[in-house]
Amino acid sequence: MNSDPNLAAEESNRRLWDEMTPVHYKAYRVKEFLSGECPLRPIELQEVGDVRGKDLLHLQCHFGMDTLGWARLGANVTGVDFSDKAIETACKLAEDAGLEARFVLSNVLELEQNLDGEFDVVYTGVGVLCWLRDLRAWARIIHRFLKPGGFFYIYETHPLLHVFDDTEQRDLVVRNPYFHRVEPVRYEGGGPDYADPDHRLQNPSHEWQWSLGDVVDALIHAGLTIEFLHEHATMPFPYMPGMVQDDAGMWHHPDHEGRLPLSFSLKARREESADS
Repeated sequence: MNSDPNLAAEESNRRLWDEMTPVHYKAYRVKEFLSGECPLRPIELQEVGDVRGKDLLHLQCHFGMDTLGWARLGANVTGVDFSDKAIETACKLAEDAGLEARFVLSNVLELEQNLDGEFDVVYTGVGVLCWLRDLRAWARIIHRFLKPGGFFYIYETHPLLHVFDDTEQRDLVVRNPYFHRVEPVRYEGGGPDYADPDHRLQNPSHEWQWSLGDVVDALIHAGLTIEFLHEHATMPFPYMPGMVQDDAGMWHHPDHEGRLPLSFSLKARREESADS
């Protein structure tokens, strides 16, 4: 039996995502997606660009709706998640949507054991970094699965946001450290799910904080070249009470509008090999 507390935390998180998958399937806009709505954010579409004919790997894909959004735009998609329930649901959603996709059950840090090949694009979306216990191992996986000349893209909540107490209506109260610690922060079960407040979570969550510097450093250390890092004053969902939505569907805090980074996007490329 493995006594590593971080591995135990990761396994607990897997049970949490098994629990949340059917809740999120009902809470997310699945019906609208099946009717043709694009689940991807405009900033992702703009910064990733045309994916027609490209092989795209989506890490930590949950039940695959964003993955299938890229498929609908012409990409050859592979989604990866560590939740049995999520992968099962993703396969069913692909069938219902009439879209071709491959979904792989795997912890992202163990992906080399479960997947072969290389991809033009490795993508990951909002809400993934806090579930990773080892960021450098994650970055090595990204490099491993990129074709020479391919790129990695992430759009994610800004790590500064996670230091604040997300229950406060107005005042920004510092609750958590900004800098990484080996041990994750544990949140006990019983609280509301972020997508469906009526569902009380049965499983605890364990979340690791990574600074923006940690993300950049890990990707550079893995051998990738950063092409851009953009910080944004809006985010795609209401993180704390009191946030308001703009006409584009993005959220901000009215008392701090334009003063705080709420999300970021980053693109990094694997360089062409010397003999290519």
